[in-house]
Amino acid sequence: MTKEDIIKPENLVYQKPALLNDHPMHYCPGCSHGVAHKLIAEVIEEMGMAEKTIAISPVGCAVFAYNYLDVDWQEAAHGRAPAVATAVKRLWPDRLVFTYQGDGDLACIGTAETIHALNRKENIAIIFINNAIYGMTGGQMAPTTLLGMKTSTCPYGRTVELHGYPLNMTQIAASLSGTAYVTRQAVHTPAAINHTKKAIRKAFDYTMQGKGSCLVEIVSACSAGWKMSPQSANTWMKEHMFPFYSLGDLKDVEHQEKEKQTQS
Repeated sequence: MTKEDIIKPENLVYQKPALLNDHPMHYCPGCSHGVAHKLIAEVIEEMGMAEKTIAISPVGCAVFAYNYLDVDWQEAAHGRAPAVATAVKRLWPDRLVFTYQGDGDLACIGTAETIHALNRKENIAIIFINNAIYGMTGGQMAPTTLLGMKTSTCPYGRTVELHGYPLNMTQIAASLSGTAYVTRQAVHTPAAINHTKKAIRKAFDYTMQGKGSCLVEIVSACSAGWKMSPQSANTWMKEHMFPFYSLGDLKDVEHQEKEKQTQS
């Protein structure tokens, strides 16, 4: 078999998404951001929306996402990505508009912007990376930090009495009237990666179809912030994160509509 035979389209098993740039990755080993970037690039390519996508990048580890994904980007102030995305989508309704945010950005300083944008039924998608910690700034406690979890600002573990309960933003989003699709996924195994890609595709499709706001949470490992090896971080995530942030769809309006039709 010649080299030309190997690279024929019918023999191609996998290739790097064309929208994923060759910029050297700044993410730590074991970080979930790189996989999430790849999936977003693949989905946008498959939708044929490369020239009609506008992404919003705020503050945090993912602030440099525009270095990796070759689409149009608008940077937003800390937590304000959903507000910026709202303006972009209303000005250019034919564009695929999404935000890419970490839990500190989305669930802390951006809580109000997130909830109100979702509740207004803005046709935007929010990709929410939840690693339960402020990864970029030194591993401080985030709104999503689990009870008992140790961080640089709660070295003895998060307690209800001192810090309150973890904030489950995806559960809140599912209760809002304006959301069309709300799901929580992960990227720690090939099967999980496939589920997450399908979830991102559905969220993007729904926003383009005018069904309403969509939120895709990706429960992620932060090996550096958690002070673990990548393998240990994945194990810890499965044992501690998933019981509280359980994976799966929380809301799907299309599925709900089909159920109503079946019942009637």
